[in-house]
Amino acid sequence: MLTGKNYIGNKLSGEGNIFFKTFNPLLNEENNQVFVEASTKEIDEAVMLSAQAFKQYRNISGKDKAAFLNAIADETLALDDKLIQTYCSETGLPEARAIGERGRTIFQLRSFADLVAEGSWVDASIDTENPDRLPLPKPDLRKMTIPLGPVVVFGASNFPLAYSTAGGDTASALAAGCPVIVKSHPMHAGTGELVASAIIKAVQKTGMPNGVFSNLNSSGIDVGIQLVKHSEVKAIGFTGSIRGGRALFDLAAQRKEPIPVFAEMGSINPVVLLPQALKENKNLPKLYADSITLGTGQFCTNPGLLLGVKSDELTEFVKRLGEEIVQIEPSVMLHPNIAKAYHENENNAVAQSDVNVVANYTNNVKSNFAKQVVATALGKTFLKNPVLHQEVFGPYSLVVACEDVEELEAIISNLEGQLTGTIMAAEKEVTEYINIVEALQNRVGRIIYNGVPTGVEVCPSMVHGGPYPASTDSRFTAVGINAIKRWVRPFSYQNWPNELLPDELKDENPIQIIREVNGKKTTNEIK
Repeated sequence: MLTGKNYIGNKLSGEGNIFFKTFNPLLNEENNQVFVEASTKEIDEAVMLSAQAFKQYRNISGKDKAAFLNAIADETLALDDKLIQTYCSETGLPEARAIGERGRTIFQLRSFADLVAEGSWVDASIDTENPDRLPLPKPDLRKMTIPLGPVVVFGASNFPLAYSTAGGDTASALAAGCPVIVKSHPMHAGTGELVASAIIKAVQKTGMPNGVFSNLNSSGIDVGIQLVKHSEVKAIGFTGSIRGGRALFDLAAQRKEPIPVFAEMGSINPVVLLPQALKENKNLPKLYADSITLGTGQFCTNPGLLLGVKSDELTEFVKRLGEEIVQIEPSVMLHPNIAKAYHENENNAVAQSDVNVVANYTNNVKSNFAKQVVATALGKTFLKNPVLHQEVFGPYSLVVACEDVEELEAIISNLEGQLTGTIMAAEKEVTEYINIVEALQNRVGRIIYNGVPTGVEVCPSMVHGGPYPASTDSRFTAVGINAIKRWVRPFSYQNWPNELLPDELKDENPIQIIREVNGKKTTNEIK
């Protein structure tokens, strides 16, 4: 049952005086539940409770954290149809999408549970002492990662489950040993409260400290600003726009004690269409029409830029892409504000000099539905107009015709950082374009070969990040078990008594993790 209140640790609280409702974009009407924005007092209480919980939670064993994460998964599943229906009412997305995203969320939680239960993720490294070394004795040094402290996670508008309340940022931070305060996204506050209730039940069932999790409502940016500025907050997780992520990054950098902001932001995900692929693969137009419109173009890996060298085949591809994309029925966007922003940004993009619209769905659509658009421009036009480099969040893509391979390489090299890049190539063709591949590698976090960028597999080898502004730190991923590395720092013990060391670094290796001992990976004890 929804209350519209905040979770300050295990307590429901609604002391604020700012109220708001979520919106059903499919029905084009407000939902009934009223939510109350967290007050300054409640924000401070949640953060201080989190800081207190950290003193205990940081020392919770991997097996106990795993039990907690699995309990969150169980309690989320137990929400059953109530969660699915609330999700749909706040997003306009179909039940199948809600069920699929819930499944991904559960998988993420259980993946991190398995990771911390095994324990080797802490990267334990031991260099034993050598008192006889000349000219100076060698000390005993033992290193592992330790958690940063309370983490604030900002819910994402386009993934109310997988990137929000119990999503990848929250799951990875809790796995790392960091308490989490979620700044719930106002577009899906009901979904957020339900998932928060599941987390709180898991806290209580597994005996985790009160304050290890809180969920705060907000109708705007004020709650988020206060959280980032709070001295007890030690890191930020964000998925959203470049404008929003950069604002948080700047706020965090201006603090007396600056803190890391791990923000996954905008991306146009360039696709390179190599000449032979265009000649041989006649399914490319349909493949990319489907990818551009998937989820109404509201994925961070939507292919917003298609690049090719001028040819008859590229001209034919553009023509057929336009024909295919207008055959697809438009779908609803997540919120009227997102639909409005899409139409404004798309209109601005196609209004630029020397940009031509190839295809534009022209039939009437319901409120909050997005009409898909494909436009074209020459390489020289794209190079000199930075407006064309910016993401249009929605079912829009720009096809750029380059004069030659040199111009294609120049365009790739001048792109901002991106989450993904894609190479569409015929067999062995890619070997003729190594410079293009290397230029793309320098601008993205992941390269796809003969596929589409939409779809992010949750696995250890996934990198969901990239050079700025795709993310604020290209060394880390926001998806997969390695996302845990964002919330920890390396820490060394020198000449520390064995009995006082954490289990991960003790001579006897009581939890049997893989460690690097004097340069060799082993699970053996030190004798």
